[in-house]
Amino acid sequence: MYDVIVAGLGGMGSAAAHQLASRGARVLGLERFGPAHDKGSSHGGSRIIRQSYFEDPAYVPLLLRAYELWEKLERDTGREILSMTGGVMVGPPSSKTVAGSLRSAREWDLPHEMLDAGEIRERFPTLAPKPDEVALYERRAGFVRPEETVTAHIQLASAQADLRFEEPVLRFESTSDGVRVITAKGSYEAGELVICPGAWAPELLADLGVPFAIERQIQYWFEPAGGVEPFDLGHHPIYIWEDAAGVQVYGFPAHDGPAGGAKVAFFRKGVPCTPETIDRTVYQEEIDAMAGHMAACIPSLPGRFLRAATCMYTTTPDEHFVIARHPAHERVTVACGFSGHGFKFVPVVGEILADLALTGRTEHPIALFDPSRSFT
Repeated sequence: MYDVIVAGLGGMGSAAAHQLASRGARVLGLERFGPAHDKGSSHGGSRIIRQSYFEDPAYVPLLLRAYELWEKLERDTGREILSMTGGVMVGPPSSKTVAGSLRSAREWDLPHEMLDAGEIRERFPTLAPKPDEVALYERRAGFVRPEETVTAHIQLASAQADLRFEEPVLRFESTSDGVRVITAKGSYEAGELVICPGAWAPELLADLGVPFAIERQIQYWFEPAGGVEPFDLGHHPIYIWEDAAGVQVYGFPAHDGPAGGAKVAFFRKGVPCTPETIDRTVYQEEIDAMAGHMAACIPSLPGRFLRAATCMYTTTPDEHFVIARHPAHERVTVACGFSGHGFKFVPVVGEILADLALTGRTEHPIALFDPSRSFT
């Protein structure tokens, strides 16, 4: 019998498997697809990391620990995972993106600068803010590579853990001394179960009582007019940009060479789906909507469309995570509902899940993520 089974080996699950195995637990990891696949929420080449967190200042302590663990993951594996580019959070002064970021920066004494529209244009000539728009600039913002992250954690975990791919988890049940997990290929028992289901949360965690919404999202890559050089890693920050209507977009420097383009996407603005019904085709009207929106704020970005990829958000009503012991199963720990902003927390979530599975508690502040909270 295993000490812990980890169901789902994407971003969070692979980190949990690594943390558990590194502490000496006998771990079985189960994943419905192959390693570092592109069918869920941990792909697309880049994910923003930042500390001045507009969602809630309560996330900042977790981010500070995550940054330490990102750097350790690079050292331990020799992989290129983390790129610090600086970042701008742009919008009207009262927007969630700007005001929320400034609130977290001030509450946690995070280094930052406030830039007016002229200062934004002077420092970052590709950006064309409106006269009434401002930005919070954070030097410690950047991006991580999701596929490299998952591969790195799997690499570390596989030295000690039993990791099995192409084996979907169908259900689980509590036993007298632990849990039993039933997959498409068999059943397994362990003392503890950690579930990191991603977009399969409504299916595997129907009894959790959280009304998850699964949304189809699209990531776009464009070749900027005039080439990628003004957008490359040495010149361009990551950005999150909110307009007066509250629509947010986010984007990255060009980091895949001259032919790789620069990536951009809407934040939210997704279409409801399920993992089985998601439409993987990206339509011309969707490309046109993305290009048209970006032409107003970064005019040279949408020069020529290169490609697009779909992914899924698993969103809670309040857009905060779910990380906790399962209230109905005393030997089950869950991590899900990351609502489109979870990947930057991957290594610290792995640490938290190992704490909860092995000791039933964690020193990290996770009260915000209680599944028993009110969603009304």
